[in-house]
Amino acid sequence: MKKVVKFGGSSLASARQFKKVGDIIRADKTRRYVVPSAPGKRNSKDEKVTDMLYACYEAASTGGAYKKILERIKERYQEIIDGLDLNLNLDHEFDTIEQNFVKGIGRDYAASRGEYLNGIVMANYLGYEFIDSAEVIFFDENGNFESELTNKELSERLEHVERAVIPGFYGAKHDGTIKTFSRGGSDVTGSIVARAIHADLYENWTDVSGFLVADPRIVEDPAVIETITYKELRELSYMGAGVLHEDAIFPVRREGIPINIRNTNKPEDKGTLIVESTCRKPHYTITGIAGKKGFCAINIEKAMMNAEVGFGRKVLQVFEKYGISFEHMPSGIDTMTIMVHQSEFEEYEQSVIAGIHRAVEPDSVELEADLALIAVVGRGMKATRGTAGRIFSALAHARVNVKMIDQGSSELNIIIGVKNADFETAIKAIYDIFILAEI
Repeated sequence: MKKVVKFGGSSLASARQFKKVGDIIRADKTRRYVVPSAPGKRNSKDEKVTDMLYACYEAASTGGAYKKILERIKERYQEIIDGLDLNLNLDHEFDTIEQNFVKGIGRDYAASRGEYLNGIVMANYLGYEFIDSAEVIFFDENGNFESELTNKELSERLEHVERAVIPGFYGAKHDGTIKTFSRGGSDVTGSIVARAIHADLYENWTDVSGFLVADPRIVEDPAVIETITYKELRELSYMGAGVLHEDAIFPVRREGIPINIRNTNKPEDKGTLIVESTCRKPHYTITGIAGKKGFCAINIEKAMMNAEVGFGRKVLQVFEKYGISFEHMPSGIDTMTIMVHQSEFEEYEQSVIAGIHRAVEPDSVELEADLALIAVVGRGMKATRGTAGRIFSALAHARVNVKMIDQGSSELNIIIGVKNADFETAIKAIYDIFILAEI
């Protein structure tokens, strides 16, 4: 069995955290490939090493005073090295970094050094082989990730390496120029390594015990999601839930490798398992609740709309002309509603209304602003009668007026539109009826 383990910045912020990580890795012999992030914040007032590197680079590359910032970065790493009692000297690495910063080698190079240096420290601490990501993760000359080439080269490189540390967040173009991942960061690297070695599991260790059913800023101490499918995750992340970026999921999803989100500070917690599909019955009818504020609805009314071929296309072409994407489009026999981001729409609202009048000659066009969309997501909803009824009964009891309802044919999610002012109340009401009541 082979596992890839990725540790986030908060998990590696200090020597104390490093020791926790070491204990986790050594507790399971199958945790053979490690992907570290750069050291994160040790406390709320602290700075991330990556932010310090950016600041140092900006100063050094423009002829400014950078020495003090560089010294602070060196101190962060030395503190970790000393705390772990390692016989390791990074002076040569820092000399190279300083020279490249002064030359103005690039912001991606600067940002990547946090992971690079932490990878060296981690490999030294564990006694694992260090593999520089620049040697095995490739981008083309336009900065696009070369998935298949990387998979081939990385598979060959790791085939005869029993245990290795591969820093997250970056790779290189064919001319050696360092390139970072724009989204997903070290999570993407972990996923790429898992695919390359045909891992049985990709463990992503962070500072939370998995994904939560609802936003903890809205619901107090929400339940943890035990198992979630990729489809459910996609729905929740699309609606604003703070979950893994899609770029970080794709390499393992195509190979059917599950991801386990775990908590470095509570390794006994099972966390959340992300899978392609599962026979496991969910603990609750719903898997999660997520949502976003700041939408507006354009309500179009016209008699006999349903008999007019091409009506929807003509309306949507008006939005396309002004570069406005729509989120949802519920409709009736003589009505059609387009939900869009209010911030995108406001600048063009009068032009869009005029365009709709010219395109389809509606009886009326009305706008409703300051709306929020809430997604109630769960594979368990398909097999449970009365799910929608429970949602609307809970909202009615909480005195929340529902402005829109949209349910896909997959029965995986129900989207509800409410006023911005009712957003938090609505999420609490839905959470209470499905999680706390457990009817």
